[in-house]
Amino acid sequence: MSSSFSEVRVRFAPSPTGYLHVGGARSALFNYLFAKKNNGKFILRIEDTDQARSTEESLKMMVQDMVWLGLNWDEGVDPVTLKDVGPYGPYRQSERLPIYKKVADELIQNGSAYYCFMTDAEIEVQREANKNSEANKDKGHAHIESPYADWSLAQAQAQLAKGKTAVVRFRTKNLKKDYLLKDLIRGDVKFPSDMVGDFVLLRSDGMPVYNFCCVVDDHMMKISHVLRAEEHLPNTLRQLMIYEGMKWPTPQFGHISLVLDADRQKLSKRKGAVSCDIYKTEGYLPSAMINFLSLLGWSHPTEKDIFDLDELKQIFSLERLNSSGAVFDRVKLKWVNAQHLRALDSKTLWTMIEPYLAKAGLQYSDDINWQMKSVEMFKPKMEILSDAVNLYKALDEKQFHIGDASKEVLTWEATPKVLQTWIQLLKNESADFLSEADFVRLENEVKTQTAVKGKNLFMPMRVAVIGEPHGTELKLLVPMIERASLIRRAEKVLVAKA
Repeated sequence: MSSSFSEVRVRFAPSPTGYLHVGGARSALFNYLFAKKNNGKFILRIEDTDQARSTEESLKMMVQDMVWLGLNWDEGVDPVTLKDVGPYGPYRQSERLPIYKKVADELIQNGSAYYCFMTDAEIEVQREANKNSEANKDKGHAHIESPYADWSLAQAQAQLAKGKTAVVRFRTKNLKKDYLLKDLIRGDVKFPSDMVGDFVLLRSDGMPVYNFCCVVDDHMMKISHVLRAEEHLPNTLRQLMIYEGMKWPTPQFGHISLVLDADRQKLSKRKGAVSCDIYKTEGYLPSAMINFLSLLGWSHPTEKDIFDLDELKQIFSLERLNSSGAVFDRVKLKWVNAQHLRALDSKTLWTMIEPYLAKAGLQYSDDINWQMKSVEMFKPKMEILSDAVNLYKALDEKQFHIGDASKEVLTWEATPKVLQTWIQLLKNESADFLSEADFVRLENEVKTQTAVKGKNLFMPMRVAVIGEPHGTELKLLVPMIERASLIRRAEKVLVAKA
């Protein structure tokens, strides 16, 4: 760590314009892990200067997603009240405008910045001229040349006093050198200073642009390491210039690989869910999301695939981050989730799936033994919590219907005989529920009395229980369904056969 910083302090700085994107969650995770591994601080800062798109509701949603993932921050907005917690607030950029104005004034005073009175129309005219200039064809897009760059401060202030509006631009003309970034993930990255022209720090309404407020906040909040997505790499040159203009110590930068879709293009919601909230709603576990997100650009020292957040905090290191793009494999995410889900004890898993069953309007027993047996039966078939709905439908008589796949079974010659025998044997029993041993006994009796075996026996009985010829083993299902319900289901199938 740079000697300018006494402790590791990192930040995650989302814009509150919607739910937390999985790519943002991955960046937050890596920052969180780096802080915890180094006994540092993890700060949540809110970049809400885009007032047209930033909303309080979006902020609440993002904070809830962070809390769900278990990425608890040391400073920032309180997860409940959304008020400031920490010594370096305000933590919302919209509440820090006087701070940005003060720094911009300092840059103007020391000659690193100036007021620019160019109108949008004037800028557009210059851009068009640059685009059509023969001299610029080989150089690519030319920079805007402000006629106000050489004005004295007194001249600019006189115009401001007359009510003219101006942006504040950073002066790059005299910075004739290369900037070298020793990126913690990508190694040495060189930026020629002429990559950028005089860029805006403050808009005419006083609102700061991203690169400016980002630097000011990182400095004021004593951020030691900036770990962010690769797409921010082009912003770094402007930020290095601002640090230099203010003579501030520069934090260490590390640019994390992009998260890509299966076609290795930027992750898009057109190809699947990209927000944490959708995965939460579908029944993915936060522990599984953390596990999976950590594997996007980082690898476990022993190449393990399954681990939890506590283990991650102990073993995470920047050295194992890969600079290549990381593919968001939704199939693997579901597999990782299944491993975490099946590791849960039955009582915990039941408390997690019950809300899904209730929301779907399914009827289920309030008997704890029934609940635990059902979880043990269905757990191996679940990958996400919402899978429970389709599995538990088989136990709810209201959901019973004869599926299209059963129609062929109903045409078989032996089917009526099997159904009638099964119904009669059920009626002869006295217990409300059959045990697994009871079912095996009755199944053998049906076989003996009808002289039917193989699929001609098993499939009609399965249709009589769940309305389908394929599914969970009957010896597991039947003990979970009341005997009276088994009779009514079988009679319904027998009527359909007739």
